[in-house]
Amino acid sequence: MESERSKRMGNACIPLKRIAYFLCLLSALLLTEGKKPAKPKCPAVCTCTKDNALCENARSIPRTVPPDLVSLSFFSRSLANNNLQTLPKDIFKGLDSLTNVDLRGNSFNCDCKLKWLVEWLSHTNATVEDIYCEGPPEYKKRKINSLSSKDFDCIITEFAKSQDLPYQSLSIDTFSYLNDEYVVIAQPFTGKCIFLEWDHVEKTFRNYDNITGTSTVVCKPIVIETQLYVIVAQLFGGSHIYKRDSFANKFIKIQDIEILKIRKPNDIETFKIENNWYFVVADSSKAGFTTIYKWNGNGFYSHQSLHAWYRDTDVEYLEIIRTPQTLRTPHLILSSSSQRPVIYQWNKATQLFTNQTDIPNMEDVYAVKHFSVKGDVYICLTRFIGDSKVMKWGGSSFQDIQRMPSRGSMVFQPLQINNYQYAILGSDYSFTQVYNWDAEKAKFVKFQELNVQAPRSFTHVSINKRNFLFASSFKGNTQIYKHVIVDLSA
Repeated sequence: MESERSKRMGNACIPLKRIAYFLCLLSALLLTEGKKPAKPKCPAVCTCTKDNALCENARSIPRTVPPDLVSLSFFSRSLANNNLQTLPKDIFKGLDSLTNVDLRGNSFNCDCKLKWLVEWLSHTNATVEDIYCEGPPEYKKRKINSLSSKDFDCIITEFAKSQDLPYQSLSIDTFSYLNDEYVVIAQPFTGKCIFLEWDHVEKTFRNYDNITGTSTVVCKPIVIETQLYVIVAQLFGGSHIYKRDSFANKFIKIQDIEILKIRKPNDIETFKIENNWYFVVADSSKAGFTTIYKWNGNGFYSHQSLHAWYRDTDVEYLEIIRTPQTLRTPHLILSSSSQRPVIYQWNKATQLFTNQTDIPNMEDVYAVKHFSVKGDVYICLTRFIGDSKVMKWGGSSFQDIQRMPSRGSMVFQPLQINNYQYAILGSDYSFTQVYNWDAEKAKFVKFQELNVQAPRSFTHVSINKRNFLFASSFKGNTQIYKHVIVDLSA
């Protein structure tokens, strides 16, 4: 009897369990439904219908609006306009069904922050009433929809401090060797050539090797076929040539440079003419000879002495066209403390450089460096006292283009990084001035200052699509700057 009662009660519980199960399922569904993202509401400053939104007295554009709007309008009664100078980028993103946008009566500043609106206006299907720029001055009262993205110059560059090397230096060179990039720095006080390599993990430059000497002023690398050589110029103890021994994994001295000719080296240039490798040493002593050396397969030997007793401070190799010729011809420009810069031209028949002319009205030029823009050849002339200059080759002589105040300058270095042409003017008495080439004006314009103590050279180093500027310092730390490109419209 008792068991029968229990059985009936058990059967009665089955419907209750099913009801409870369905209730739990319904609750779960309701909870799940409640987790769905809420549909964007009409902003508080706007009145919305199914397809339209009218925003009154809005001081800014709402960040969220219903995605199915057809028309979005802004209207003001507290003002004559809404005082909007710009708009948040991508405010209309996702509103593909818009057919009308009214932004009249605003004071838009048509700078890089508004470039996106110009691009949006060029491809939207929505009707947009004419709106005008209030700034900058060159665009004042101009229709925004008459502008194009080409009217905005929003890409800027700068040199940002990246790394400090705790030693002084005089010259810096970069070279490729065994499919990698290296930097070599001449340290005058320790007498070393310090070699750096790029650390692909730490993303910094680290020590690779060194050559120890005395009073080192130039460490000039030259790679012939697959062999690395380094010409080490020293003020005392003679100058030497080293090669990289791949088996011993170190630098080995293979040759001394004749001390009777090279007494006080100040600069070295390497170049190649008709498959022959050369280097030239500018000698700044009263009894030395600026001399060209040629590779003969086993070593470098004296090929030509240009002149003596002129105390040359710099030598620059470049190729220029002399009218009526059409081919570029090798030239050397020697800078000296005792005469104007002298231009030598390569004679193909004699395989020697011959004296051609000088650069008039340019006494006391410490160094000459060249660069090219659209096939034209320019030079930067450095002067410690007076104005440094930029000059352009005119077919038979160099002509004045621009002057730069340069009291205390010992380096005026042109550099090309990607499509940007720079010139960097260092000074012992003030900040280093960085100039950028203005294609329309065909001259340099100042755009940045760097704080480098007694700069002596500036070198561009490119590694893994990263661009760096090495700045040598005679009195402070050697500095590394990263070349940064910034898009102001982003």
